[in-house]
Amino acid sequence: MTRHRGRHRRRGRGRALRAGLTGTALALTAAATLISTSQAAGGDTPGPLTPLTSAAEMGRFQLHESMTRGATLDTLADGMGGAVGVDEVLRSADRPMRNEEDCSGSEQSALPVEPTATRAYCWDTDDATTRQWLPRSVTTSGDATEDGTWGGDRVILAGWTHDDRAAGGPAADEGLARVAFIDASDPDDLRYRWVLLVAPTDGGRDFAPVRSRAGGMVWYQDKLIVTARDGAGHDDALYVFDLDRVLRADVTGDAVGRVGGGWSAARHRYVLPATGSYTPTGGACTAAREDAAPCFASLSLDRTSTPHSLVATEESGSGDDAPARVWRYPFSTAADRTGLLRTDAFGLVDAEEAYATEAAGVRGVLSHRRGDAGRPDWYVGHTSEHLGPHGTLWRQDEDGADAAQCTADGSRACWGRHAESLSYWPQTGELWTLTERTAEGDGGGEPDDDPQRVLYAVPLASVDESME
Repeated sequence: MTRHRGRHRRRGRGRALRAGLTGTALALTAAATLISTSQAAGGDTPGPLTPLTSAAEMGRFQLHESMTRGATLDTLADGMGGAVGVDEVLRSADRPMRNEEDCSGSEQSALPVEPTATRAYCWDTDDATTRQWLPRSVTTSGDATEDGTWGGDRVILAGWTHDDRAAGGPAADEGLARVAFIDASDPDDLRYRWVLLVAPTDGGRDFAPVRSRAGGMVWYQDKLIVTARDGAGHDDALYVFDLDRVLRADVTGDAVGRVGGGWSAARHRYVLPATGSYTPTGGACTAAREDAAPCFASLSLDRTSTPHSLVATEESGSGDDAPARVWRYPFSTAADRTGLLRTDAFGLVDAEEAYATEAAGVRGVLSHRRGDAGRPDWYVGHTSEHLGPHGTLWRQDEDGADAAQCTADGSRACWGRHAESLSYWPQTGELWTLTERTAEGDGGGEPDDDPQRVLYAVPLASVDESME
């Protein structure tokens, strides 16, 4: 570790993140497994990444692409009055976000200790305190386009899932997934509107809810890719949505789909229908076996790889102490496949690289290559299962791992509390994430008066500097 730290100091303290995210497998040595428990606590380092190279290991990440017929999508759009643009959703944003100075003490307590956030926002009061919906993922127009805007707007998308364990909610709402479309063009006045994720049915004559934990989400070009385990009755690993196909519901009701008099979307004005999916070729994913297809937990985009790539980490199999695999898929460069992963002639998608990480309890992952550096840094966010401690943001490569040290006793629990997925905004050099829980936990009971849900940004240069 001494050699690793010195190597980073020689590269310079003010660098941006380098990486080329990879994947991980739980096929670790017995010695590595013995230290995973202490690493989960954010104290001891998780050590270097372990490359996964065998055909059997890499084969577990393979996906098959299935796209919805264009006629089905057009039938649904025509029946609902035609597609509307993201700009309409933003212009109709009806919920304000609170700036950091207006966040409560409990919300501010969820922010990272080191490095500190330079921008932070809290949700509208109802969303900040509800136990029935949980914030899980974030992506931005910085992922989507080269200039970091969509139609001239700076946009943040935040994925939320309906908490099946929460008391008092309708059974039909269990597992629903929705996205907050946040107009971030004015950094002092963020506002958002909810859009429900759905899937076309009956040839486009109806739609059904997409049920997902929404743990990962990436906006690339005109597509939104969302983790969707057990979504809409399938074992799909990922769902694909087209941002040019947002549709407007015209009936305010609890149902989802076509109803008498029009279209209802569980009291949401807008829906985003799935246009395709990616399914593991090895069968349904499982978080309990390292020799099976992994269940997607979190996603991010790496614009520093060639071609650009989708980075993923898996859902842990056994609580807070379980290590994880991380891996990447290349995006297609074909002009007629914008925002889709690269496939072969049979519609198969293969991972380019994969790793095993002993950073247990991983909730977010980021890959970024800095400058002309040959080997990437990987950033994996660990979050504690306990309510009090902050999480840890580890920087790993094949040589070792680093994290900020924020207390005299050497603790590295410096990251946000219950922080989820990670997203890098190249035009501003910011790392974005969001925290999940209310103060009393993430399931069951009445709304909490002491929420800890925050959307925040930290400069990537500060992240690196904190690790020197």
